[in-house]
Amino acid sequence: MGQTGWTGWGRQRWVWGLAAVAAVCCLATILVFAPGYLSPDSLDQLRQARGKRPLTDWHPPVLSLVWRALIAVTGSITSMLVVQSLVFWAALWVLARCVWRLTASRGGSLAVLGLGLTPFVLTFVGVVWKDVHAAFALLAACAVAFTGLLLRDGAPRPAVRWGLLWLGVLFLAYAMLVRKNAFLAAIPVFVMLVLALWRAPGRRTWVTCTAALVAGLVVPAAAISLFAAPQQTKQGAQIMLDDLVHVLSVDELRSADVSPALRDRLVASARECERVGALSDAYWACYQRPADGLRGDSGALTSLWLREMSGHVPQYLQYRLLLFTTLLFETDYAYKAGITRNDLGVEVTHPRLEDMLGTYVKGMVEDLPWLFRGWFWLAVALVLTVRPGRGVFSMPVRALGISSAAYVLGYLPIMPATDYRYLYWPAIACALGLLLLWLGRGTPPAAPKSPGAPAGRAVTAHRPANAGDQSPAR
Repeated sequence: MGQTGWTGWGRQRWVWGLAAVAAVCCLATILVFAPGYLSPDSLDQLRQARGKRPLTDWHPPVLSLVWRALIAVTGSITSMLVVQSLVFWAALWVLARCVWRLTASRGGSLAVLGLGLTPFVLTFVGVVWKDVHAAFALLAACAVAFTGLLLRDGAPRPAVRWGLLWLGVLFLAYAMLVRKNAFLAAIPVFVMLVLALWRAPGRRTWVTCTAALVAGLVVPAAAISLFAAPQQTKQGAQIMLDDLVHVLSVDELRSADVSPALRDRLVASARECERVGALSDAYWACYQRPADGLRGDSGALTSLWLREMSGHVPQYLQYRLLLFTTLLFETDYAYKAGITRNDLGVEVTHPRLEDMLGTYVKGMVEDLPWLFRGWFWLAVALVLTVRPGRGVFSMPVRALGISSAAYVLGYLPIMPATDYRYLYWPAIACALGLLLLWLGRGTPPAAPKSPGAPAGRAVTAHRPANAGDQSPAR
């Protein structure tokens, strides 16, 4: 498409040039963030990875287990930073390469790599968080889908097509394993993946692909539960605790039909949250946590929540809408500064580089705050969903919009805080979607390539889709 006049070597040189830029950016990312920026959550998972604490399900055990394996192989905790940086920049390079092949736009392909340097993306690239891992896994699945889109009309062999599907499924499964609510974002990406590999998938193809996704999710989840046996923490009760102490009055909590000890903790928590102005995250901000955390209280909290919320629907909706509005318009925690003080002896390797990054990101937060606000990315997601354009990227653009909107809206009933990291995937996906919408404007959908056509030559004659695209089971 539009690459006439370029030699095959010239086109390939540009691809390798993009790879060199991505490699330099990846090395710079590792250097700036070394050994990986760590919050209290990250440090807790590091302790579990090192075996200093038992493995629990409060945070995704799959992340701790992957980190444990990396430390066993490399002997360094920085290995996690290296892996997530490699996945991120490799995914952007694959996307940039596909954009170049589909549009012949050097500026457009460079802009795809440039997304990784924007402040709203770069801010968390080297932070070891489940939100970051989920976002990068989803981005990698998108890169696999674009590879399929590039190869689809060239009649790829069934082994290649199914190999790409399984690779994309593995990334999507990891995203859902590392962040439970990521399934809302993963489903549209999965649909994009299938449509990118098969122009017109039949029912049997959909069933087979869906079965592959389910297997990719269930098998590792069962293996982790069976062999790693993480301790059950009942972390889901944290959301119910938030609702109870913010929806019910102190008098209602004082008369709650629960044990006296739990009743006293709820009353004290409600008062403390009101005193410190904590709108959410009551478990950490206000709750007098017993030694076993939420394990002992979860059953009573769940029963109380089911009884009380049905009788406080207006108050519940008002609280959840207030919290969601705060996420949209007063989004917090746009930058994670270095490494939280810890007893593990882990510190930022290059403090001056950390200061430089902090100046860049926090300066942009002040100058362009809307780039770090939920309302902006939700609005962009809705626009991409409704108006994805009609060019070669219309299907991926719509999928990215739906994925982002579903992910943001899915936080309405379960949001534990108002942090920007909950918007990290929508920010990446919407920025990519906007760029693809701009690059694809006025361009027709990609025409199938003639099997004998030279690489890079535009094909003007359309031919029927290959039999594999129409077959319901390939």
